[in-house]
Amino acid sequence: MPPFDPNAVTYVYLRCVGGEEAGTSALAPKVGPLGLSAKKLAGDIAKKTTSFKGLRVTVQLEVKNRQATVSVVPSAAALIIKALNEPQRDRKKVKHVKHDGDISMDQLYEIAREMRPRSMAREFSGTVREMLGTCVSVGCTVGGEAPMDLIKKIQDGNFTCPEK
Repeated sequence: MPPFDPNAVTYVYLRCVGGEEAGTSALAPKVGPLGLSAKKLAGDIAKKTTSFKGLRVTVQLEVKNRQATVSVVPSAAALIIKALNEPQRDRKKVKHVKHDGDISMDQLYEIAREMRPRSMAREFSGTVREMLGTCVSVGCTVGGEAPMDLIKKIQDGNFTCPEK
């Protein structure tokens, strides 16, 4: 094994439920070799993910000189469900929730702007269409309309998206 480099930066990604401590049994094999305490890190992750309580989110750990920085990398679905402002639920008791709410176009544009760096689309309208596709899978409507209808309108040129 090469000698320890104090300036090396290592990124560790893991999925966990927001607001809950990540299972130390899942965390230990990932951060143990980097010289970090899984139990302490689980508490830090729980604090950082409180705004996504009950939702599965991806967490990025940036490890430098045996110090970990926790940042949340939310998925499109997590952002959309968060925008629906649904009441908190106990994920162990309530299963298979239907997210049949409605989000505004402005909320959708905000989510698309947040997801833009990770999008594969060339233009912003493509990212908006990606987010509308996620709305279809989540099961919500956008501005009172079905997301598939909006996707068709954008493709046909009947609906214009902002440039950014």
